[in-house]
Amino acid sequence: MFLMCPYSSNHRNQFDIFSCATGPAQSGILFDREVVNLFLHFTVNPKPRVDYIDRPRCCLRGEECSINRFQQVESRWGYSGTSDRIRFNVNRRISIVGFGLYGSIHGPTDYQVNIQILESDKRIMRGQNDTGFSCDGSGNTFRVMFKEPVEILPNISYTACATLKGPDSHYGTKGLKKVTQESTTGTKITFLFFSSPGNNNGTSVEDGQIPEIIYYI
Repeated sequence: MFLMCPYSSNHRNQFDIFSCATGPAQSGILFDREVVNLFLHFTVNPKPRVDYIDRPRCCLRGEECSINRFQQVESRWGYSGTSDRIRFNVNRRISIVGFGLYGSIHGPTDYQVNIQILESDKRIMRGQNDTGFSCDGSGNTFRVMFKEPVEILPNISYTACATLKGPDSHYGTKGLKKVTQESTTGTKITFLFFSSPGNNNGTSVEDGQIPEIIYYI
């Protein structure tokens, strides 16, 4: 649960006590003690502990899109603890919210996975998540999401990484080096893909994992 009280539109990051008192504080959602702690949290130091997430919620506006860099699906792709990696850049600023990954060739299966996006040249991690996903044994892709959107700037090289724990999976072939997609508003996003140097579990532009990138314009 996030902190529900608003901020004043006249002063950036200033807690709007009046709006909170006339709204959330009288809604009945919180106990009296929780209301008191909430007001104290915003108005005094040191602040009392509250049982809510106090960072602002992230709200993405725009259109969710996805691109798939492979034209064909095959089997079998194995995992031994090494990350599948692919480098890419884009022509416009976007926010990546997750990947589509291939699942098991052996029927319904659960995978553990760590996903990351690195700024390649600086070797800086821009986003990551330890999570998991369930698949149904088909050659479809399955959504694996970041906790928060990852901002991607144009003409900068990034590396998409996925480290899977699970049985052999499907994989993509006949990979495309360039994928262009046009949104419903006419905005064109172009992805250019490059093989990541070093140990990447075999994933390359031509074949491998991380077939799909899910993003917002």
